[in-house]
Amino acid sequence: MSDADTPDVLVLRKPTHGMALSDYAAALRERLPEADVRVARTPAEEREFIERAPVVTGMEIDEELLAHAAEIELFACAYAGTGHLPLDAFEDRGVAVTNASGVHGPNIGEHVVGNLLVFARRLHEGWRRQRNREWRHFQAYELQDSTVTVVGLGAIGRAVVERLEGFGVDTIGVRYTPSKGGPTDEVVGFDPDEFHDALARTDYLVLACPLTETTRGLVGAPEFTTLPPESVVVNVARGPVVDTDALVDALRSEYVRGAALDVTDPEPLPEDHPLWNFENCLITPHCSGHTPEYYARQADIVATNLDRLAAGEPLENRVV
Repeated sequence: MSDADTPDVLVLRKPTHGMALSDYAAALRERLPEADVRVARTPAEEREFIERAPVVTGMEIDEELLAHAAEIELFACAYAGTGHLPLDAFEDRGVAVTNASGVHGPNIGEHVVGNLLVFARRLHEGWRRQRNREWRHFQAYELQDSTVTVVGLGAIGRAVVERLEGFGVDTIGVRYTPSKGGPTDEVVGFDPDEFHDALARTDYLVLACPLTETTRGLVGAPEFTTLPPESVVVNVARGPVVDTDALVDALRSEYVRGAALDVTDPEPLPEDHPLWNFENCLITPHCSGHTPEYYARQADIVATNLDRLAAGEPLENRVV
């Protein structure tokens, strides 16, 4: 597509989930066999290549590096969230920005369902007894006939609900505009009375929403008091959606049965934090989206948008 000095697609050098950027570049080349896809290995290469690249993709970019981008038409962010980007600077320059919304649906959806099954079958108690070489029976629960409330009906929330089909559960969705409906049996909004009514009927609360002014501290002391004592909270959203001090108190006081956290506040969770010591709190280090398909799905979005860009059509996942 381009001459030897002009890359068509530049991949910035910050990786994610510990996965090599060469894998991302390979996925892009597979989908764009005629394109010159380059990976910047150093800050100098980033500054050099970005001067001529019309399409740039990566986890982040600052205004200083953006200032070197003379020919940029599209920045394809490889994260679903774009709040860390200089969006005003992109808009001022007329540069389109897209995100990676949708790439996390299958992987994080499976992560959530896995945690629901762990708590339903009390597998974490089985692991504890195995570790102690303790052959002593315990009673588990059934996921069937429980109520799962999913906060956020974006790609991740929808993927969770889809994967719960066949388990015989009732589902409640929480979204900003409940009139839009959703894949759940029932949809409510963030009105406190509606939300607490849903919480009072919830066995498993799944947080899969973006962090906004509305969702920051969404689940705090009043919400933990409303949730039934046998309920479990699964957070794959952002740590600050849950009030951490209130969560610690809820686990200590058995206001809820347990929690599964892929995100925490603070993050990373300090070594001396009390959450590490609760046997009914399962913690993973913000890695629920870490699968080999991550870059492949993001490459699909970029390849589709290059075709749309050339044809003057609306871009998929555009945020600016």
